[in-house]
Amino acid sequence: MFLVAFLVWSSSIETCIARRGKHWRQRRHAAAASLYKKKTKDHGQGQGHHNYHNGGSKPHKTTPPPSPKPKVNVPSTPPPQKGYGNGQQSKVLDVLHFGAKGDGKTDDTKAFQAAWAAACKVEASTVVVPASYVFLVGPISFSGPYCQANIVFQLDGTIIAPTDSQPWGKGLLQWLEFTKLKGITVQGKGIIDGRGTGWWQDAQFEDPYDDEKKLIIPLNSTVQERPPMPVRNELSGKMPSIRPTALRFYGSFNVTVTGITIQNSPQCHLKFDNCIGVVVHDMSISSPGDSPNTDGIHLQNSKDVLIHGTNLACDNKQLLAFNFKSNLQGGSGNVQGVLFSNIQVSEVQLPIVIDQFYCDKRTCKNQTAAVSLSGITYERIRGTYTVKPVHLACSDSLPCIGVTLSGIQLKPLQERYHLYDPFCWQTFGELTTPTVPPIGCLQIGKPSNNRVQSAYDVCQV
Repeated sequence: MFLVAFLVWSSSIETCIARRGKHWRQRRHAAAASLYKKKTKDHGQGQGHHNYHNGGSKPHKTTPPPSPKPKVNVPSTPPPQKGYGNGQQSKVLDVLHFGAKGDGKTDDTKAFQAAWAAACKVEASTVVVPASYVFLVGPISFSGPYCQANIVFQLDGTIIAPTDSQPWGKGLLQWLEFTKLKGITVQGKGIIDGRGTGWWQDAQFEDPYDDEKKLIIPLNSTVQERPPMPVRNELSGKMPSIRPTALRFYGSFNVTVTGITIQNSPQCHLKFDNCIGVVVHDMSISSPGDSPNTDGIHLQNSKDVLIHGTNLACDNKQLLAFNFKSNLQGGSGNVQGVLFSNIQVSEVQLPIVIDQFYCDKRTCKNQTAAVSLSGITYERIRGTYTVKPVHLACSDSLPCIGVTLSGIQLKPLQERYHLYDPFCWQTFGELTTPTVPPIGCLQIGKPSNNRVQSAYDVCQV
């Protein structure tokens, strides 16, 4: 009997402990559930109330949370330096909002880089360079290929280049560059000023850069001597021997340049390399007289190009391009489907130029390779020239084909230099209208031994 009583007593104690543990586990799970529900409510405001009636006992009462503080209205206009608005990336990015001063003295290069970095993330965004400001910007590349498409560079102010030698190092091939982009537009009423005076002063006694300069002979038959150029007081140190192009586009699709003015470039003003689908219209290019080799437009390894409604003028008799030069130095490639239309030139030494013998260095080796040129049209080109109206120099190994001249009205203006008749070499195409002056050197049709022109030589992005 004593043993039975002991066993009954032991069983009662274990049952009590088991119930106590069960109750403790229930309280722990209830507390965890309450915390989870509170977090869910905090992170999911606006949702319906939770249903606590699951057929069991009611949850433990808890202290109610304090009343929420009244909301503060946040202004919709973003802080200027952010470049964002309403929680989304802005599509309009003013360089002033990224720290640019626009006083013509402060280096605004980093501000332009920051504005571009923000625009690069947003499709169809616009970088604004506002009017009434002058921005000092060093060499800069607005580059892809990971930028979104269809970015607009709205240039209404003035961008000027450094006249100090330090930002240029040992020399650069370009100043402002847009590279590997899809659908890039540079537009507005602003100015890109290369301030090339210091470069020209250093280059005044160098050898000619290409054979065209040898044609520019004063009427007294002496070798041309460039007068000393005025050097601005802000110049510091001799500029590098490599002179940059003011504005260059490389490896890009659907490029548009319109409305702007490019002036005083150290060398070429506007260049397109490895681009497909280029439109240039209603813009101006200018440079003072006797600035060496400051051509207007260069095309290299590009196709489907339309240039129209453009004004190319100079203050004196400088060789100022609307020239189309194709560099054959060091390899092959092609330029296809180029149309120059409705362009006014004023006192340009050599208005229409195709030059496969062009050399942009002091010395160049003769090359047998050449850039393939086909489908080049000049129409409604009007104005005055001071040396030669047309200079078409193509390669013996790869002649130019499909060169069309239509509505050419170029009148001589002899004030200082010898005048030359139009010149053509290995250039084939057609004259669709009479020209002034007559251009009888163009060979009608195609060369009998011309190789097939390939579109696959164009580099792809």
